Amino acid sequence: MSDGLSTSFGAEAHNYELGRPDYPFEAVAWMLETLPADSHRIADIGAGTGKLTRVLAKAPDAEIVAVDPDAEMLAALRRAIPGVPTFVGTAEKLPLPDVSLDAVVLGQAWHWVDPVRGSAEIGRVLRDGGVLGLIWNIRDERVDWVRRLTAIMHGSHAEVMLADGGPEVAPPLGPLEEQTWEWVRPITRDLLHRMASSRSYIITAPDDEKQRIRRDLDALFDELGLEGDATIDLPYVTRAFRSLKG
Repeated sequence: MSDGLSTSFGAEAHNYELGRPDYPFEAVAWMLETLPADSHRIADIGAGTGKLTRVLAKAPDAEIVAVDPDAEMLAALRRAIPGVPTFVGTAEKLPLPDVSLDAVVLGQAWHWVDPVRGSAEIGRVLRDGGVLGLIWNIRDERVDWVRRLTAIMHGSHAEVMLADGGPEVAPPLGPLEEQTWEWVRPITRDLLHRMASSRSYIITAPDDEKQRIRRDLDALFDELGLEGDATIDLPYVTRAFRSLKG
């Protein structure tokens, strides 16, 4: 996670927490379903404000640690999910012992990772037979207004990578399996603006570009009749992947 954009999110941690969607429980459970019943040591890498950590914490007896390169994001996670140990680090350099985990998961994060170095480091901390789980919530751009929304905000690193064929992993991790889930999130104009504000392109953009994007978003939302507390269904496709350490 060496790209400077990957550590830009802390400045918008509050908007990230409110604007980004949660992960479907079924998708998270699928990533981990190959684990034996007594496997419960899990690291959430690139944990951010804890969107994925929160779902993992629902599992009985789960022992979770959260790792992120951005200390501000981890501070938001600790406020949201007290008691989860947090560490500053990256997938390529984890502050965790050898063979100490049953699973490592990354939500909206693998696209920031060098796949060869990240796979080797995750292989170091996973036990044999342990699982790497990767998951993304991607807006469904088969819907016209959603496609226009993305055009205004600019495509993200994740969206480009997934459109180009998906994530890659390297030894000692095995081949990736994939499943998808389609669902909708009712969302207000305010939350759409917060979601846009939490994107790395906009966080790091000059002020005039931020203002242009906001104007164009407002024009789209006016056209959609989205005012006040009114909501519109924002369709998502959740793409989840899993790989076993051989």
